[in-house]
Amino acid sequence: MAALKGKGGAEFEEGRIHRIRVTLTSRNVSNLEKVCRDLKQGAKDKKLKVSGPVRMPTKHLKICTRKSPCGEGTNTWDKFEMRIHKRVIDLHSPTEIVRQITAITIEPGVEVEVTMTDA
Repeated sequence: MAALKGKGGAEFEEGRIHRIRVTLTSRNVSNLEKVCRDLKQGAKDKKLKVSGPVRMPTKHLKICTRKSPCGEGTNTWDKFEMRIHKRVIDLHSPTEIVRQITAITIEPGVEVEVTMTDA
């Protein structure tokens, strides 16, 4: 069997059951929820043990800046905020099945990180 490199340089065989954590991050909640729903539905169709999606705390990145470019005039401020949403899904399955599940179409703006460990 072929071996895969995991995080930290550990090797994983394809036939064994692994605990796989899929971390999804996005600024758009609707795209993120759609990808989570598709991943979970694909795992349920393959009859895998799935937990999640777990909603992690949203990061609020805030910037306050002066409206006036030269610094003269009244002190008026612009406030900008970017929200980053995060979801975590845990799967217990062999590696080759996870490759089939994660072959779904991922919405634009959604980042996917897959971490594997032994079960």
